[in-house]
Amino acid sequence: MTQKQTELRLIRMSEVELQEVRWLWYPYIPQGKLTIIQGNPGEGKTTLALWIAAICSQGQALPGMELRDPINILYQTVEDGLGDTIKPRLISAGADLSRIQCIDEAEHSLSLLDSRIEQAVKSTNAKLMILDPLQGYLGRDVDMNRANEIRDVLKRLTLIADKTGCSIVLIGHLNKAVGANSAYRGLGSMDFRAAARSVLLVSRMKKDPGVRVIVHDKSSLAPEGKSVAFFIEDGALHWVEGYDKITAEDLLNGGPTNTKVEQTERLVRERLSEGPAPVKEIQNLVRQAGISPRTLDIAKKNMRDVISRKEGGHWKWVLIS
Repeated sequence: MTQKQTELRLIRMSEVELQEVRWLWYPYIPQGKLTIIQGNPGEGKTTLALWIAAICSQGQALPGMELRDPINILYQTVEDGLGDTIKPRLISAGADLSRIQCIDEAEHSLSLLDSRIEQAVKSTNAKLMILDPLQGYLGRDVDMNRANEIRDVLKRLTLIADKTGCSIVLIGHLNKAVGANSAYRGLGSMDFRAAARSVLLVSRMKKDPGVRVIVHDKSSLAPEGKSVAFFIEDGALHWVEGYDKITAEDLLNGGPTNTKVEQTERLVRERLSEGPAPVKEIQNLVRQAGISPRTLDIAKKNMRDVISRKEGGHWKWVLIS
């Protein structure tokens, strides 16, 4: 049987039109490219993704970015219920729900090779699509550890993102390897990481369990961004300072030994060891040290040996033994 030959077509580089890289969130999520957000289960990946979706649906500015027009978004998940989990969390984040849609999987499950992905992106003019988790959308016949199978899947997604200008964000779980380099902690073939133009690692800090840190683990289109941290309170996401030097290896090993929260705790305890102090005095003390009020709030929750007591009509913090 004679194999059909593919017609040879050459592209002359002098005829290629220059294009500027556009950003959904500089330098973390490029527009029209693949981005991976990965971490262990329960570490805040979905919370971060929903918050990004909510911000973009409203046309608000992501950190470091300017205001933009609201965009349409596709959000696919196989782990959480739409009515009891996803919608309430989007409402809590202030999302414009009219701009967020999902492909109905009631009769036919979605996979990364499904033609409905491109159809949905084009028909809704979506500029952000989130698939959570990546492992749930590979399809039955795709082995995530086989590079030749994964390449075809990712090539199709890459082409869709490039043609439509839609940022496609894949949420992934880490494997259980201990002490491994972050590049080898993603599930499956290394081709996932190779195809993504940006990879974000999200994890809690062992010593500050209320804090989640985002580390820019790979960046192909811009210098890697500083690590940023957030905590969740009453369903809302709040940024916190002092974690910009955290590395992927720090995060996978539980974090460095001297974080901003730990510095705050030490500073507060040193002052309270001299006796009770008015809350305003503590707030002034940490502000002069370049520590934000949110970092102080986190530190206060961690310090079980520090209590609040009202004396003479004023609140004071007291160090108990």
